[in-house]
Amino acid sequence: MSVMSRANLYRWCSVPARDLPTHADLRVRFRMVRDSAEMGMLMARELADEIEGNNKQSRPTRAIIPCGPKCWYAPFTELVNARKVSLRSLFVFHMDECLDWQGRPLPARHPYNFRSFMEEHFYGGVLPALAVPQAQRFWLLPSTAEQVRAAIETAPIDITIGGWGQDGHVAYNQARRHPYSSVSLEELANSSVRIQENNFDTILALAQRTFGGAYQFVPPMSITLGIKECLSAKKVRVYSDTGAWKQTALRVALFSEPTPEYPMTLLQRHPDAIITATEETARHPISENPGWELL
Repeated sequence: MSVMSRANLYRWCSVPARDLPTHADLRVRFRMVRDSAEMGMLMARELADEIEGNNKQSRPTRAIIPCGPKCWYAPFTELVNARKVSLRSLFVFHMDECLDWQGRPLPARHPYNFRSFMEEHFYGGVLPALAVPQAQRFWLLPSTAEQVRAAIETAPIDITIGGWGQDGHVAYNQARRHPYSSVSLEELANSSVRIQENNFDTILALAQRTFGGAYQFVPPMSITLGIKECLSAKKVRVYSDTGAWKQTALRVALFSEPTPEYPMTLLQRHPDAIITATEETARHPISENPGWELL
């Protein structure tokens, strides 16, 4: 059952963005950065530093990695190549993938084929001598789901990197809206790898973002790591630079009690989780248009 109320939502969304990083009521650590460029550099450095630290101790790095935000791929590639950061001991677990209406992988050139995008932008520019070995790239697909789940369970994950969706989904752990099959907060927290239908609001958000509102082209299904896998990492870092459609979910994540209506509120239970947003994403129109009353 949701703990959300209009009064609370109005109060959280009324906080000016400049006050968020030091607000007394924060339930999870929060950083605000100027723009996409600053956020991309921060993301790149945090992962590269994690890998370098483990390399120095002759330890592998095990990371759950998203497809997006887009701003960090070029800085990460440049940093790895310039500093000669070896990725030979990096194990990458890709957190989700989009599927067609029959639960099948999308064509390679589809805008929401995450594997194609990551092969080009995450792996593609790294010097061959430094690159992640093919056998250490764990692509999440219906055919590999059990293999990926088992591989994650073999050893601790060092870091999960991700973004969040309009309903606060981390990976594709959307708020479950099925009218006959709700899930409790604990069931969500213990969710694991699964194939699912995408929510209508997810489809509309992606349609507006990528296809000019043409929802007909948005993948209707997805496969995702569960909250259990994503939050099993020693560190969890989520980021967003995509502005308006992430603003309310951010406020809920920072101020609400954990609720299955906004899955990223479960970050509050993690001992080392940080949310990072650009100034544009930290803004909220309610905070900038005060004085109107709730109906």
